[in-house]
Amino acid sequence: MEFLARQSRVFCPFLSKTSPSTLRALSAQTAAPNGASNLQVAARECPVMGAAMAVQSRSYSSSTNPLNFEYTTPSKANETSIDSVHAKVGVFDTSKGICKHGLAVMKAANATSAEVAESVLATSKSKDVKFNYEDFYNNELVKKQKDKSYRYFNNINRLANEFPKAHTHNEADRVTVWCSNDYLGMSKNMQVLKTMKDTMDRYGAGAGGTRNIAGHNRHALELEAELAALHSKDSALVFSSCYVANDATLSTLGSKLPNCVILSDQSNHASMIQGIRHSGARKIVFKHNDMVDLENKLRSLPLDVPKIIAFESVYSMCGSVAPIEKICDLADKYGAITFLDEVHAVGMYGPKGAGVAEHLDYEAHANGKPENTVMSRIDIITGTLGKAYGVVGGYIAGSKFFVDMIRSLAPGFIFTTSLPPAIMSGARAAIKYQKDTIKDRVSQQVNTRYVKSRLADLGIPVVPNPSHIVPVLVGDAETAKLASDMLLDRFDIYVQAINYPTVPVGEERLRVTPTPGHGPELAENLVSALETVWTELGIKRVNDWAAAGGLAGVGVKDAKPVKPIWTDAQLSIAPFVAKIQVPVLEEKTVESIQIEVSA
Repeated sequence: MEFLARQSRVFCPFLSKTSPSTLRALSAQTAAPNGASNLQVAARECPVMGAAMAVQSRSYSSSTNPLNFEYTTPSKANETSIDSVHAKVGVFDTSKGICKHGLAVMKAANATSAEVAESVLATSKSKDVKFNYEDFYNNELVKKQKDKSYRYFNNINRLANEFPKAHTHNEADRVTVWCSNDYLGMSKNMQVLKTMKDTMDRYGAGAGGTRNIAGHNRHALELEAELAALHSKDSALVFSSCYVANDATLSTLGSKLPNCVILSDQSNHASMIQGIRHSGARKIVFKHNDMVDLENKLRSLPLDVPKIIAFESVYSMCGSVAPIEKICDLADKYGAITFLDEVHAVGMYGPKGAGVAEHLDYEAHANGKPENTVMSRIDIITGTLGKAYGVVGGYIAGSKFFVDMIRSLAPGFIFTTSLPPAIMSGARAAIKYQKDTIKDRVSQQVNTRYVKSRLADLGIPVVPNPSHIVPVLVGDAETAKLASDMLLDRFDIYVQAINYPTVPVGEERLRVTPTPGHGPELAENLVSALETVWTELGIKRVNDWAAAGGLAGVGVKDAKPVKPIWTDAQLSIAPFVAKIQVPVLEEKTVESIQIEVSA
Protein backbone atom coordinates (compact mmCIF):
# COMPACT_ATOMS: atom_id res chain seq x y z
CA MET A 1 0.00 0.00 0.00
CA GLU A 2 2.97 2.31 0.41
CA PHE A 3 3.37 2.15 -3.36
CA LEU A 4 -0.24 3.26 -3.73
CA ALA A 5 0.25 6.19 -1.37
CA ARG A 6 3.49 7.24 -3.02
CA GLN A 7 2.08 7.16 -6.54
CA SER A 8 -1.16 8.85 -5.54
CA ARG A 9 0.75 11.95 -4.43
CA VAL A 10 1.91 12.45 -8.02
CA PHE A 11 -1.68 12.74 -9.24
CA CYS A 12 -3.48 14.48 -6.42
CA PRO A 13 -2.75 18.07 -5.25
CA PHE A 14 -4.22 17.30 -1.81
CA LEU A 15 -2.24 14.15 -1.22
CA SER A 16 0.92 15.97 -2.25
CA LYS A 17 0.45 18.22 0.78
CA THR A 18 0.02 15.27 3.16
CA SER A 19 2.98 13.85 5.08
CA PRO A 20 4.29 10.40 4.03
CA SER A 21 3.65 8.98 7.51
CA THR A 22 0.00 10.04 7.36
CA LEU A 23 -0.40 8.59 3.87
CA ARG A 24 1.14 5.35 5.06
CA ALA A 25 -1.35 5.17 7.91
CA LEU A 26 -4.25 5.98 5.58
CA SER A 27 -3.27 3.25 3.15
CA ALA A 28 -3.17 0.72 6.00
CA GLN A 29 -6.66 1.59 7.28
CA THR A 30 -9.24 -0.76 5.81
CA ALA A 31 -12.84 0.40 5.65
CA ALA A 32 -14.44 -1.18 2.59
CA PRO A 33 -15.94 -4.73 2.62
CA ASN A 34 -13.59 -5.75 -0.22
CA GLY A 35 -10.53 -4.92 1.86
CA ALA A 36 -9.72 -1.64 0.12
CA SER A 37 -8.05 1.01 2.25
CA ASN A 38 -9.57 4.39 3.13
CA LEU A 39 -7.16 5.92 0.66
CA GLN A 40 -8.36 3.68 -2.18
CA VAL A 41 -12.04 4.29 -1.44
CA ALA A 42 -11.51 8.04 -1.53
CA ALA A 43 -9.37 7.81 -4.65
CA ARG A 44 -12.18 6.23 -6.66
CA GLU A 45 -14.34 9.32 -6.07
CA CYS A 46 -11.75 11.61 -7.60
CA PRO A 47 -12.01 12.47 -11.34
CA VAL A 48 -8.23 12.22 -11.77
CA MET A 49 -7.48 9.22 -9.58
CA GLY A 50 -10.67 7.37 -10.49
CA ALA A 51 -9.92 7.71 -14.21
CA ALA A 52 -6.31 6.63 -13.78
CA MET A 53 -7.28 3.61 -11.73
CA ALA A 54 -9.94 2.56 -14.22
CA VAL A 55 -7.48 2.76 -17.12
CA GLN A 56 -4.75 0.87 -15.38
CA SER A 57 -6.98 -1.83 -13.89
CA ARG A 58 -7.84 -2.80 -17.48
CA SER A 59 -4.20 -2.83 -18.53
CA TYR A 60 -2.36 -4.55 -15.74
CA SER A 61 -2.80 -7.54 -13.48
CA SER A 62 -0.21 -8.42 -10.85
CA SER A 63 -0.16 -11.20 -8.29
CA THR A 64 1.73 -8.87 -5.98
CA ASN A 65 -1.16 -6.36 -6.02
CA PRO A 66 -4.41 -7.74 -4.57
CA LEU A 67 -6.50 -5.11 -6.36
CA ASN A 68 -4.77 -5.79 -9.70
CA PHE A 69 -3.85 -2.28 -10.69
CA GLU A 70 -0.70 -0.23 -11.03
CA TYR A 71 -0.19 3.47 -11.61
CA THR A 72 1.65 5.02 -14.53
CA THR A 73 1.86 8.63 -15.56
CA PRO A 74 -1.11 9.54 -17.82
CA SER A 75 -0.25 9.79 -21.48
CA LYS A 76 -0.39 13.14 -23.30
CA ALA A 77 -3.47 11.89 -25.09
CA ASN A 78 -5.65 11.70 -21.98
CA GLU A 79 -3.82 14.25 -19.81
CA THR A 80 -5.80 17.22 -21.14
CA SER A 81 -9.18 15.54 -20.73
CA ILE A 82 -8.42 14.52 -17.15
CA ASP A 83 -7.14 18.00 -16.32
CA SER A 84 -10.30 19.53 -17.76
CA VAL A 85 -12.49 17.22 -15.67
CA HIS A 86 -10.68 18.26 -12.57
CA ALA A 87 -10.81 21.89 -13.57
CA LYS A 88 -14.60 21.75 -13.94
CA VAL A 89 -15.03 20.74 -10.33
CA GLY A 90 -12.49 23.34 -9.30
CA VAL A 91 -10.09 21.06 -7.48
CA PHE A 92 -7.08 23.16 -8.40
CA ASP A 93 -8.63 26.24 -6.85
CA THR A 94 -9.62 25.70 -3.23
CA SER A 95 -11.63 28.95 -3.26
CA LYS A 96 -14.10 27.20 -5.60
CA GLY A 97 -14.34 24.11 -3.42
CA ILE A 98 -12.72 20.71 -3.71
CA CYS A 99 -13.79 17.28 -4.91
CA LYS A 100 -15.07 14.50 -2.63
CA HIS A 101 -11.69 12.85 -2.82
CA GLY A 102 -9.95 15.89 -1.45
CA LEU A 103 -12.47 16.33 1.36
CA ALA A 104 -12.31 12.65 2.32
CA VAL A 105 -8.53 12.60 2.36
CA MET A 106 -8.23 15.82 4.33
CA LYS A 107 -10.68 14.56 6.97
CA ALA A 108 -8.96 11.19 7.18
CA ALA A 109 -5.55 12.86 7.31
CA ASN A 110 -6.63 15.04 10.24
CA ALA A 111 -8.05 12.00 12.05
CA THR A 112 -4.95 9.95 11.39
CA SER A 113 -2.66 12.75 12.52
CA ALA A 114 -4.67 12.98 15.75
CA GLU A 115 -4.36 9.22 16.30
CA VAL A 116 -0.62 9.34 15.67
CA ALA A 117 -0.21 12.27 18.04
CA GLU A 118 -2.22 10.48 20.74
CA SER A 119 -0.12 7.34 20.28
CA VAL A 120 3.12 9.30 20.53
CA LEU A 121 1.88 11.04 23.67
CA ALA A 122 0.97 7.72 25.29
CA THR A 123 4.34 6.27 24.41
CA SER A 124 6.23 9.31 25.68
CA LYS A 125 4.81 8.74 29.19
CA SER A 126 7.07 5.70 29.48
CA LYS A 127 10.14 7.33 27.96
CA ASP A 128 11.99 7.08 31.25
CA VAL A 129 11.96 3.27 30.92
CA LYS A 130 14.53 1.82 28.52
CA PHE A 131 13.43 -0.63 25.86
CA ASN A 132 13.91 -4.22 27.05
CA TYR A 133 15.74 -5.88 24.19
CA GLU A 134 16.17 -9.28 25.83
CA ASP A 135 12.43 -9.55 26.55
CA PHE A 136 11.74 -8.70 22.91
CA TYR A 137 14.13 -11.43 21.69
CA ASN A 138 12.61 -13.97 24.04
CA ASN A 139 9.03 -13.11 23.03
CA GLU A 140 9.90 -13.67 19.39
CA LEU A 141 11.34 -17.07 20.24
CA VAL A 142 8.28 -17.97 22.31
CA LYS A 143 6.11 -17.29 19.24
CA LYS A 144 8.21 -19.74 17.21
CA GLN A 145 8.00 -22.35 19.95
CA LYS A 146 4.21 -21.99 20.26
CA ASP A 147 3.58 -22.55 16.56
CA LYS A 148 6.05 -25.48 16.61
CA SER A 149 8.29 -23.90 13.96
CA TYR A 150 11.23 -23.23 16.31
CA ARG A 151 14.43 -24.63 14.83
CA TYR A 152 16.40 -27.20 16.84
CA PHE A 153 19.87 -28.19 15.68
CA ASN A 154 21.37 -31.59 16.27
CA ASN A 155 25.08 -32.09 16.89
CA ILE A 156 26.03 -34.03 13.75
CA ASN A 157 29.69 -34.43 12.76
CA ARG A 158 30.08 -36.15 9.40
CA LEU A 159 33.07 -38.49 9.17
CA ALA A 160 35.10 -38.38 5.94
CA ASN A 161 36.40 -41.93 6.30
CA GLU A 162 33.03 -43.44 7.24
CA PHE A 163 30.69 -41.64 4.82
CA PRO A 164 27.67 -41.44 5.18
CA LYS A 165 28.20 -41.96 8.91
CA ALA A 166 28.60 -39.23 11.51
CA HIS A 167 29.10 -38.97 15.24
CA THR A 168 26.99 -36.93 17.64
CA HIS A 169 28.31 -34.95 20.63
CA ASN A 170 29.66 -38.27 21.85
CA GLU A 171 32.39 -39.27 19.42
CA ALA A 172 31.78 -42.94 20.11
CA ASP A 173 28.21 -42.76 18.80
CA ARG A 174 27.48 -43.37 15.11
CA VAL A 175 24.45 -42.25 13.10
CA THR A 176 23.64 -42.52 9.41
CA VAL A 177 23.05 -39.14 7.77
CA TRP A 178 20.16 -39.22 5.30
CA CYS A 179 19.58 -35.50 4.71
CA SER A 180 22.89 -33.99 3.63
CA ASN A 181 23.20 -31.85 0.51
CA ASP A 182 26.64 -33.37 -0.05
CA TYR A 183 24.77 -35.32 -2.69
CA LEU A 184 27.75 -37.17 -4.20
CA GLY A 185 30.01 -37.41 -1.16
CA MET A 186 32.60 -35.15 -2.79
CA SER A 187 33.53 -33.62 0.57
CA LYS A 188 35.56 -36.75 1.29
CA ASN A 189 36.85 -37.33 -2.27
CA MET A 190 40.58 -38.07 -2.09
CA GLN A 191 41.50 -35.93 -5.12
CA VAL A 192 39.65 -32.95 -3.65
CA LEU A 193 41.22 -33.37 -0.21
CA LYS A 194 44.75 -33.74 -1.59
CA THR A 195 44.35 -30.66 -3.78
CA MET A 196 43.11 -28.59 -0.87
CA LYS A 197 45.87 -29.77 1.46
CA ASP A 198 48.58 -29.02 -1.09
CA THR A 199 47.14 -25.57 -1.78
CA MET A 200 46.84 -24.74 1.92
CA ASP A 201 50.42 -25.81 2.59
CA ARG A 202 51.66 -23.44 -0.09
CA TYR A 203 49.24 -20.49 0.13
CA GLY A 204 47.89 -20.57 3.69
CA ALA A 205 44.42 -20.78 5.18
CA GLY A 206 42.79 -17.45 4.34
CA ALA A 207 42.19 -15.21 1.35
CA GLY A 208 43.56 -12.02 2.90
CA GLY A 209 40.52 -9.90 2.08
CA THR A 210 38.31 -8.95 -0.84
CA ARG A 211 39.60 -9.52 -4.34
CA ASN A 212 39.61 -5.76 -4.87
CA ILE A 213 42.04 -5.33 -1.97
CA ALA A 214 43.89 -8.63 -1.52
CA GLY A 215 44.28 -9.34 -5.22
CA HIS A 216 42.96 -11.42 -8.06
CA ASN A 217 44.69 -14.77 -7.52
CA ARG A 218 45.28 -17.70 -9.87
CA HIS A 219 42.85 -19.96 -8.03
CA ALA A 220 39.94 -17.59 -8.69
CA LEU A 221 40.88 -17.26 -12.35
CA GLU A 222 41.22 -21.01 -12.84
CA LEU A 223 37.97 -21.81 -11.02
CA GLU A 224 35.99 -19.20 -12.95
CA ALA A 225 37.38 -20.45 -16.24
CA GLU A 226 36.36 -23.99 -15.26
CA LEU A 227 32.84 -22.86 -14.39
CA ALA A 228 32.41 -20.85 -17.57
CA ALA A 229 33.48 -23.87 -19.64
CA LEU A 230 31.15 -26.16 -17.65
CA HIS A 231 28.12 -24.06 -18.61
CA SER A 232 29.40 -23.06 -22.08
CA LYS A 233 29.39 -19.37 -21.16
CA ASP A 234 31.88 -16.56 -21.76
CA SER A 235 32.60 -15.81 -18.12
CA ALA A 236 31.87 -16.75 -14.52
CA LEU A 237 32.24 -15.04 -11.15
CA VAL A 238 32.70 -16.75 -7.77
CA PHE A 239 30.97 -15.58 -4.58
CA SER A 240 31.18 -16.68 -0.95
CA SER A 241 27.86 -18.57 -1.35
CA CYS A 242 25.09 -18.89 -3.90
CA TYR A 243 22.77 -17.06 -1.52
CA VAL A 244 25.08 -14.08 -1.91
CA ALA A 245 25.42 -14.67 -5.66
CA ASN A 246 21.63 -14.65 -6.19
CA ASP A 247 21.05 -11.68 -3.90
CA ALA A 248 23.88 -9.61 -5.35
CA THR A 249 23.10 -10.39 -8.98
CA LEU A 250 19.34 -9.86 -8.91
CA SER A 251 19.58 -6.74 -6.74
CA THR A 252 22.19 -5.21 -9.05
CA LEU A 253 20.41 -6.13 -12.28
CA GLY A 254 17.01 -5.07 -11.05
CA SER A 255 18.26 -1.71 -9.83
CA LYS A 256 20.30 -0.91 -12.94
CA LEU A 257 17.99 -2.03 -15.74
CA PRO A 258 15.58 0.89 -16.39
CA ASN A 259 12.01 0.16 -15.23
CA CYS A 260 12.95 -3.50 -14.83
CA VAL A 261 10.27 -6.08 -13.99
CA ILE A 262 11.30 -9.41 -12.42
CA LEU A 263 8.98 -12.37 -12.87
CA SER A 264 9.63 -14.82 -10.05
CA ASP A 265 8.45 -18.40 -9.64
CA GLN A 266 6.21 -18.80 -6.60
CA SER A 267 8.56 -21.45 -5.12
CA ASN A 268 11.84 -19.60 -5.61
CA HIS A 269 14.54 -19.76 -2.95
CA ALA A 270 14.78 -17.07 -0.27
CA SER A 271 18.03 -15.78 -1.78
CA MET A 272 16.27 -14.89 -5.02
CA ILE A 273 13.32 -13.34 -3.21
CA GLN A 274 15.72 -11.23 -1.15
CA GLY A 275 17.68 -10.14 -4.22
CA ILE A 276 14.48 -9.03 -5.96
CA ARG A 277 13.40 -7.14 -2.85
CA HIS A 278 16.78 -5.40 -2.59
CA SER A 279 16.66 -4.42 -6.27
CA GLY A 280 13.63 -2.18 -5.78
CA ALA A 281 12.35 -3.43 -9.13
CA ARG A 282 8.75 -4.32 -9.71
CA LYS A 283 8.13 -8.01 -8.93
CA ILE A 284 5.48 -10.24 -10.44
CA VAL A 285 5.09 -13.73 -8.98
CA PHE A 286 3.86 -16.49 -11.29
CA LYS A 287 2.41 -19.82 -10.14
CA HIS A 288 4.95 -22.57 -9.68
CA ASN A 289 5.95 -24.02 -13.07
CA ASP A 290 2.71 -22.64 -14.60
CA MET A 291 3.50 -21.52 -18.14
CA VAL A 292 -0.01 -20.20 -18.83
CA ASP A 293 0.20 -17.90 -15.81
CA LEU A 294 3.72 -16.81 -16.74
CA GLU A 295 2.71 -15.98 -20.31
CA ASN A 296 -0.33 -14.01 -19.18
CA LYS A 297 1.87 -11.89 -16.95
CA LEU A 298 4.51 -11.42 -19.65
CA ARG A 299 1.81 -10.43 -22.14
CA SER A 300 0.62 -7.64 -19.83
CA LEU A 301 4.00 -5.91 -20.01
CA PRO A 302 5.25 -3.66 -22.83
CA LEU A 303 7.71 -5.44 -25.12
CA ASP A 304 10.43 -2.82 -24.61
CA VAL A 305 10.42 -3.07 -20.79
CA PRO A 306 13.44 -5.03 -19.44
CA LYS A 307 12.20 -8.30 -17.96
CA ILE A 308 13.94 -11.05 -15.98
CA ILE A 309 12.39 -14.49 -15.52
CA ALA A 310 13.91 -15.92 -12.33
CA PHE A 311 13.46 -19.62 -11.58
CA GLU A 312 15.22 -22.79 -10.41
CA SER A 313 15.91 -26.05 -12.21
CA VAL A 314 15.37 -28.37 -9.21
CA TYR A 315 13.28 -27.07 -6.31
CA SER A 316 14.96 -28.54 -3.27
CA MET A 317 12.03 -29.03 -0.89
CA CYS A 318 9.58 -30.65 -3.29
CA GLY A 319 11.96 -31.98 -5.94
CA SER A 320 9.99 -30.53 -8.84
CA VAL A 321 11.81 -29.50 -12.02
CA ALA A 322 11.20 -26.39 -14.11
CA PRO A 323 10.07 -26.60 -17.76
CA ILE A 324 13.25 -24.80 -18.81
CA GLU A 325 12.78 -25.02 -22.56
CA LYS A 326 9.24 -23.60 -22.39
CA ILE A 327 10.45 -20.73 -20.22
CA CYS A 328 13.14 -19.97 -22.79
CA ASP A 329 10.47 -19.92 -25.52
CA LEU A 330 8.42 -17.38 -23.56
CA ALA A 331 11.50 -15.30 -22.82
CA ASP A 332 12.30 -15.10 -26.54
CA LYS A 333 8.71 -14.26 -27.42
CA TYR A 334 8.32 -11.43 -24.90
CA GLY A 335 11.81 -9.97 -24.80
CA ALA A 336 12.91 -11.27 -21.40
CA ILE A 337 16.19 -12.69 -20.13
CA THR A 338 16.39 -15.91 -18.11
CA PHE A 339 17.95 -16.29 -14.67
CA LEU A 340 18.31 -20.00 -13.81
CA ASP A 341 19.36 -21.23 -10.38
CA GLU A 342 20.96 -24.68 -10.84
CA VAL A 343 22.07 -24.97 -7.20
CA HIS A 344 20.54 -28.40 -6.57
CA ALA A 345 21.34 -29.67 -10.05
CA VAL A 346 25.01 -28.88 -10.77
CA GLY A 347 27.07 -32.04 -10.45
CA MET A 348 23.86 -34.10 -10.44
CA TYR A 349 22.57 -33.91 -14.02
CA GLY A 350 24.04 -33.89 -17.49
CA PRO A 351 26.93 -35.95 -18.87
CA LYS A 352 29.41 -33.47 -17.38
CA GLY A 353 27.38 -32.41 -14.36
CA ALA A 354 26.40 -28.94 -15.61
CA GLY A 355 22.79 -29.35 -14.43
CA VAL A 356 19.31 -29.92 -15.81
CA ALA A 357 19.78 -27.44 -18.68
CA GLU A 358 22.64 -29.58 -19.94
CA HIS A 359 20.75 -32.82 -19.27
CA LEU A 360 17.90 -31.79 -21.59
CA ASP A 361 20.34 -32.18 -24.53
CA TYR A 362 22.16 -35.14 -23.01
CA GLU A 363 23.34 -36.80 -26.21
CA ALA A 364 24.57 -33.58 -27.81
CA HIS A 365 26.68 -32.68 -24.79
CA ALA A 366 27.89 -36.25 -24.30
CA ASN A 367 29.06 -36.38 -27.91
CA GLY A 368 30.79 -32.99 -27.68
CA LYS A 369 28.42 -31.30 -30.16
CA PRO A 370 26.41 -28.87 -28.04
CA GLU A 371 24.97 -26.49 -30.65
CA ASN A 372 21.70 -24.56 -30.15
CA THR A 373 21.03 -26.32 -26.87
CA VAL A 374 18.72 -25.37 -24.03
CA MET A 375 21.75 -24.45 -21.91
CA SER A 376 22.98 -22.03 -24.57
CA ARG A 377 19.59 -20.25 -24.46
CA ILE A 378 19.85 -19.48 -20.74
CA ASP A 379 21.24 -15.98 -20.17
CA ILE A 380 22.33 -16.29 -16.53
CA ILE A 381 23.12 -19.48 -14.62
CA THR A 382 23.86 -19.56 -10.91
CA GLY A 383 25.16 -22.51 -8.95
CA THR A 384 26.83 -23.68 -5.78
CA LEU A 385 30.11 -25.32 -4.88
CA GLY A 386 28.73 -26.44 -1.52
CA LYS A 387 26.35 -29.26 -2.44
CA ALA A 388 27.18 -31.84 -5.11
CA TYR A 389 30.74 -30.48 -5.35
CA GLY A 390 31.22 -30.87 -1.62
CA VAL A 391 33.05 -27.64 -0.75
CA VAL A 392 31.59 -24.14 -0.29
CA GLY A 393 30.85 -21.06 -2.39
CA GLY A 394 28.56 -19.90 -5.18
CA TYR A 395 28.88 -18.48 -8.67
CA ILE A 396 27.22 -16.93 -11.68
CA ALA A 397 27.92 -17.65 -15.35
CA GLY A 398 26.90 -15.66 -18.42
CA SER A 399 28.10 -13.26 -21.07
CA LYS A 400 31.37 -11.36 -20.75
CA PHE A 401 29.74 -7.94 -20.34
CA PHE A 402 27.10 -9.19 -17.90
CA VAL A 403 29.63 -10.84 -15.58
CA ASP A 404 31.96 -7.84 -15.73
CA MET A 405 29.08 -5.51 -14.84
CA ILE A 406 28.19 -7.58 -11.76
CA ARG A 407 31.85 -7.76 -10.78
CA SER A 408 32.11 -3.99 -11.06
CA LEU A 409 28.81 -2.97 -9.43
CA ALA A 410 27.54 -5.63 -7.02
CA PRO A 411 28.22 -4.77 -3.34
CA GLY A 412 27.76 -8.44 -2.44
CA PHE A 413 30.87 -9.21 -4.46
CA ILE A 414 32.91 -6.07 -3.98
CA PHE A 415 32.72 -5.92 -0.19
CA THR A 416 32.92 -9.64 0.68
CA THR A 417 36.14 -11.43 1.58
CA SER A 418 37.14 -13.85 -1.17
CA LEU A 419 37.04 -17.60 -0.78
CA PRO A 420 40.43 -18.97 0.42
CA PRO A 421 42.75 -20.46 -2.24
CA ALA A 422 42.36 -23.99 -0.81
CA ILE A 423 38.57 -23.80 -1.15
CA MET A 424 38.73 -22.61 -4.74
CA SER A 425 41.31 -25.20 -5.78
CA GLY A 426 39.26 -27.94 -4.10
CA ALA A 427 36.10 -26.80 -5.86
CA ARG A 428 37.85 -26.83 -9.21
CA ALA A 429 39.15 -30.34 -8.53
CA ALA A 430 35.61 -31.49 -7.73
CA ILE A 431 34.19 -29.99 -10.93
CA LYS A 432 36.91 -31.58 -13.06
CA TYR A 433 36.40 -34.93 -11.34
CA GLN A 434 32.66 -34.92 -12.02
CA LYS A 435 33.21 -33.79 -15.61
CA ASP A 436 35.26 -36.92 -16.21
CA THR A 437 33.14 -39.51 -14.39
CA ILE A 438 29.46 -40.31 -14.30
CA LYS A 439 29.44 -43.21 -11.86
CA ASP A 440 28.58 -41.12 -8.78
CA ARG A 441 25.57 -39.55 -10.48
CA VAL A 442 24.36 -42.94 -11.67
CA SER A 443 24.76 -44.53 -8.22
CA GLN A 444 22.93 -41.66 -6.58
CA GLN A 445 20.01 -41.93 -9.01
CA VAL A 446 19.74 -45.71 -8.63
CA ASN A 447 19.72 -45.40 -4.82
CA THR A 448 17.08 -42.67 -5.01
CA ARG A 449 14.83 -44.82 -7.18
CA TYR A 450 15.20 -47.69 -4.75
CA VAL A 451 14.20 -45.62 -1.72
CA LYS A 452 11.22 -44.07 -3.51
CA SER A 453 10.04 -47.48 -4.68
CA ARG A 454 10.27 -49.07 -1.23
CA LEU A 455 8.44 -46.21 0.46
CA ALA A 456 5.70 -46.42 -2.17
CA ASP A 457 5.29 -50.12 -1.37
CA LEU A 458 4.44 -49.18 2.22
CA GLY A 459 2.20 -46.23 1.39
CA ILE A 460 4.59 -43.81 3.07
CA PRO A 461 3.86 -40.53 1.25
CA VAL A 462 6.62 -39.15 -0.95
CA VAL A 463 5.88 -35.90 -2.79
CA PRO A 464 6.01 -36.98 -6.48
CA ASN A 465 8.90 -35.52 -8.43
CA PRO A 466 11.38 -36.45 -11.18
CA SER A 467 14.55 -35.51 -9.27
CA HIS A 468 16.92 -36.90 -6.64
CA ILE A 469 14.99 -35.34 -3.72
CA VAL A 470 12.79 -37.62 -1.54
CA PRO A 471 10.36 -35.36 0.39
CA VAL A 472 8.37 -37.51 2.83
CA LEU A 473 5.16 -35.68 3.69
CA VAL A 474 4.15 -35.43 7.37
CA GLY A 475 1.77 -32.45 7.36
CA ASP A 476 2.36 -31.11 10.87
CA ALA A 477 5.34 -29.31 12.40
CA GLU A 478 5.22 -30.95 15.81
CA THR A 479 4.78 -34.43 14.39
CA ALA A 480 7.62 -33.92 11.92
CA LYS A 481 9.92 -32.98 14.82
CA LEU A 482 8.79 -36.05 16.80
CA ALA A 483 9.45 -38.28 13.77
CA SER A 484 12.93 -36.80 13.29
CA ASP A 485 13.76 -37.25 16.98
CA MET A 486 12.47 -40.82 16.98
CA LEU A 487 14.60 -41.75 13.97
CA LEU A 488 17.70 -40.34 15.65
CA ASP A 489 17.12 -41.59 19.19
CA ARG A 490 15.88 -45.09 18.41
CA PHE A 491 17.32 -45.95 15.02
CA ASP A 492 20.54 -43.87 14.74
CA ILE A 493 19.20 -42.26 11.57
CA TYR A 494 19.45 -38.50 11.07
CA VAL A 495 16.77 -36.85 8.91
CA GLN A 496 15.99 -33.23 9.75
CA ALA A 497 12.36 -32.07 9.96
CA ILE A 498 11.47 -29.29 7.52
CA ASN A 499 8.86 -26.71 8.52
CA TYR A 500 7.70 -23.14 7.87
CA PRO A 501 8.99 -20.87 6.35
CA THR A 502 11.00 -23.36 4.28
CA VAL A 503 7.75 -25.11 3.34
CA PRO A 504 4.12 -23.94 3.75
CA VAL A 505 2.33 -24.56 7.04
CA GLY A 506 0.58 -27.93 6.81
CA GLU A 507 3.15 -29.35 4.35
CA GLU A 508 5.89 -30.12 6.88
CA ARG A 509 8.07 -33.02 5.86
CA LEU A 510 11.20 -35.09 6.27
CA ARG A 511 13.60 -34.44 3.41
CA VAL A 512 15.60 -37.52 2.48
CA THR A 513 18.58 -37.28 0.12
CA PRO A 514 20.23 -40.57 -0.84
CA THR A 515 23.87 -40.51 -1.96
CA PRO A 516 26.09 -43.05 -3.74
CA GLY A 517 26.93 -44.36 -0.26
CA HIS A 518 23.33 -45.17 0.65
CA GLY A 519 23.04 -48.62 -0.88
CA PRO A 520 20.20 -51.16 -0.43
CA GLU A 521 21.32 -52.22 3.05
CA LEU A 522 21.18 -48.72 4.49
CA ALA A 523 18.03 -48.04 2.48
CA GLU A 524 16.25 -50.98 4.10
CA ASN A 525 17.29 -49.70 7.52
CA LEU A 526 15.70 -46.35 6.70
CA VAL A 527 12.52 -47.83 5.24
CA SER A 528 12.01 -50.15 8.21
CA ALA A 529 12.56 -47.30 10.66
CA LEU A 530 10.12 -45.01 8.81
CA GLU A 531 7.50 -47.78 8.81
CA THR A 532 7.78 -48.01 12.61
CA VAL A 533 7.66 -44.22 13.04
CA TRP A 534 4.63 -43.83 10.77
CA THR A 535 2.79 -46.61 12.59
CA GLU A 536 3.53 -45.50 16.14
CA LEU A 537 2.87 -41.81 15.52
CA GLY A 538 -0.18 -42.48 13.36
CA ILE A 539 1.08 -40.30 10.51
CA LYS A 540 -1.06 -40.16 7.38
CA ARG A 541 -0.20 -42.48 4.53
CA VAL A 542 -0.95 -42.06 0.84
CA ASN A 543 -4.48 -43.47 1.15
CA ASP A 544 -5.25 -41.07 4.00
CA TRP A 545 -4.14 -38.09 1.95
CA ALA A 546 -6.17 -39.36 -1.02
CA ALA A 547 -9.27 -39.59 1.17
CA ALA A 548 -8.69 -35.97 2.23
CA GLY A 549 -8.41 -34.82 -1.40
CA GLY A 550 -4.63 -34.89 -1.65
CA LEU A 551 -1.89 -32.48 -0.64
CA ALA A 552 1.41 -31.37 -2.21
CA GLY A 553 0.91 -33.88 -5.02
CA VAL A 554 0.34 -36.82 -2.64
CA GLY A 555 -2.95 -38.70 -3.03
CA VAL A 556 -4.13 -36.51 -5.92
CA LYS A 557 -6.86 -38.17 -7.96
CA ASP A 558 -5.94 -39.23 -11.52
CA ALA A 559 -2.41 -37.86 -11.14
CA LYS A 560 -0.09 -38.85 -13.97
CA PRO A 561 3.05 -40.84 -13.12
CA VAL A 562 6.17 -38.68 -12.92
CA LYS A 563 9.05 -39.69 -15.19
CA PRO A 564 12.57 -39.32 -13.73
CA ILE A 565 14.93 -36.84 -15.38
CA TRP A 566 17.48 -39.60 -15.82
CA THR A 567 16.13 -42.21 -18.24
CA ASP A 568 16.90 -45.91 -17.92
CA ALA A 569 19.04 -45.68 -21.04
CA GLN A 570 21.09 -42.81 -19.61
CA LEU A 571 21.64 -44.78 -16.41
CA SER A 572 22.34 -47.90 -18.49
CA ILE A 573 19.96 -49.85 -16.26
CA ALA A 574 19.01 -53.35 -17.28
CA PRO A 575 16.12 -54.82 -15.27
CA PHE A 576 17.51 -57.28 -12.75
CA VAL A 577 16.63 -59.05 -9.55
CA ALA A 578 19.35 -59.83 -7.02
CA LYS A 579 19.34 -61.70 -3.75
CA ILE A 580 21.15 -59.81 -1.00
CA GLN A 581 21.39 -59.89 2.75
CA VAL A 582 19.90 -56.80 4.39
CA PRO A 583 19.46 -55.92 8.06
CA VAL A 584 16.06 -54.80 9.32
CA LEU A 585 16.26 -52.37 12.21
CA GLU A 586 13.90 -52.98 15.12
CA GLU A 587 14.93 -50.46 17.77
CA LYS A 588 18.67 -51.20 17.79
CA THR A 589 18.25 -54.92 16.95
CA VAL A 590 19.27 -56.34 13.60
CA GLU A 591 17.76 -59.33 11.89
CA SER A 592 18.95 -60.53 8.50
CA ILE A 593 16.39 -61.47 5.92
CA GLN A 594 16.44 -62.03 2.17
CA ILE A 595 14.67 -59.62 -0.15
CA GLU A 596 14.46 -58.98 -3.86
CA VAL A 597 16.05 -55.80 -5.12
CA SER A 598 14.74 -54.45 -8.40
CA ALA A 599 16.31 -51.46 -10.12
